[in-house]
Amino acid sequence: MTSTSAASSALTPYGWDETWAEAFAPYAADGLLPGRVVRVDRGQCDIVTAGGTVRADTEFVVPRDPMKVVCTGDWVAVDPDGDPRYVRAYLPRRTAFVRSTSSKRSEGQILAANVDHAVVAVSLAVELDLGRVERFLALAWESGAQPVVVLTKADLVPDPVTLAHLVEDVETSAPGVPVLTVSALHGDGLDVLVALVGSGTSVLLGQSGAGKSTLANALVGADVMDVRAARDVDGKGRHTTTTRNLLALPSGGVLIDTPGLRGVGLFDAETGVGQVFSEIEDLAEDCRFHDCAHESEPGCAVRSAVENGELPARRLESYRKLIRENQWIVAKTDARVRAELRRDWKRKGAEGRAAMEAKRGRWK
Repeated sequence: MTSTSAASSALTPYGWDETWAEAFAPYAADGLLPGRVVRVDRGQCDIVTAGGTVRADTEFVVPRDPMKVVCTGDWVAVDPDGDPRYVRAYLPRRTAFVRSTSSKRSEGQILAANVDHAVVAVSLAVELDLGRVERFLALAWESGAQPVVVLTKADLVPDPVTLAHLVEDVETSAPGVPVLTVSALHGDGLDVLVALVGSGTSVLLGQSGAGKSTLANALVGADVMDVRAARDVDGKGRHTTTTRNLLALPSGGVLIDTPGLRGVGLFDAETGVGQVFSEIEDLAEDCRFHDCAHESEPGCAVRSAVENGELPARRLESYRKLIRENQWIVAKTDARVRAELRRDWKRKGAEGRAAMEAKRGRWK
């Protein structure tokens, strides 16, 4: 068996295919080995290769740009031997799950690469935060992956009518997205999720306490992730997962488990926001003005839908919030967008002052 066919055989369970092999050919000619990153930790990473899992340094891959660092899920070219070993390059990513960093510089932070399914875990142990669900989904759609929402800890909602209402609320906030209910504790609903993530790569996302590690253990069929109880007062966990880990699933496919995300900032996710709020985008086509902000403009089809009960007011407010946030992030690095925002703010300010003057005139 050639080294190339050996690599294909050993790496197929991790998602290796002919397209990846073609992309890797130039590196194979240089004597480098292919592998997939299963964990990154402080400038080093664990890589599964045809010969087993190796540890390598990532310093040769642009370390200062958060979008270009090696991350879990990457396919990389690694030294065949040596101490230390180095990652020499990573293959172009098919998809990438990115959020904005907490820094004041408008930067993106890549959380996982080459993902086919984005599994958003939402705990039923606490009150649903539909706005947060929409935020996760916007990032998931923007990544290029297919989102799925998994309502965890369904055993804590024993009344089927109540559970059906909760599912309906989430479905309204997640058009085009499968919504599953799962109890990892009792195994309820796992068969559907196992079938869904049984091919390709899935990333598991959600807040601390959402039950991600318990879900990962259930999917892997072993206690590979540490699990701690969530706080009773607010259902929040304590970051039992501190790194992103790629795990091979016995049913096929691989799963990337991630730490609980407290902050989920958008990063240039206009397309993803539009996908989450597709019904608003459809309604907007009937607005009188093509650049309608759905606030005070006459002939706004979106506000009319809110007034007649066709569109929940909460959805419109959430849409406005995410659009504004995304515009702000983009404006930090795009001078044209900054100029457009300034003009828009000036226009709205002038309209507000004119409205106040008109009111004063009526009062006199």
